[in-house]
Amino acid sequence: MPFELPALPYAYDALEPVIDARTVEIHYGKHHATYLKNLNAALEKYPQFYEWPLKKILGSLDQIPEEIRTAVRNNGGGVYNHNVYWFCLSPGGSSAPAGKLREALEKKFGDFATFKSEFEKAGLTRFGSGYAWLSAKPGGELALHSTANQDSPIQEGLEPILVVDVWEHAYYLKYQNRRADYLAGFWEIINWNEVENRFSAIK
Repeated sequence: MPFELPALPYAYDALEPVIDARTVEIHYGKHHATYLKNLNAALEKYPQFYEWPLKKILGSLDQIPEEIRTAVRNNGGGVYNHNVYWFCLSPGGSSAPAGKLREALEKKFGDFATFKSEFEKAGLTRFGSGYAWLSAKPGGELALHSTANQDSPIQEGLEPILVVDVWEHAYYLKYQNRRADYLAGFWEIINWNEVENRFSAIK
């Protein structure tokens, strides 16, 4: 079966005032949905790949037929990255990270404030379009990095834990060119329970 668009776990206006309802509606219903449509169209000639999890596809691009590989990389990444993004967010956010994730963050960055600063810097300095990520290496060591366009940590052998989308369509209606303001507000809507669950699943 072709890939499907996951339902948002909240209403379009639930992330206000950090992200306005119109932005969520367009971002999810147009951008995310278009990546999904294009991914499914690219795979039509090779329907056996519909049986693969998207994560496996992105981690095995060398096994994807060359004639569709670029389309699958771009659109498959667009689908996967947005899937992670939406579920890392929550109305009103949740408590700050705790437990093993908190310990890992403090071990890697010294303290949570330093991590926040470095994460915002990664998003702010990503030239053009892309994402800033907190990911984990096999074994659980944290890595803070950014990717261009719709590239994914999966392609680098990393497991994504937290992401912020810094394509202009993620924030431009409300913030225009003020990406820094968008990044500063992002902390108010992070679903730390989801982030901690993603970290706990690392083997």
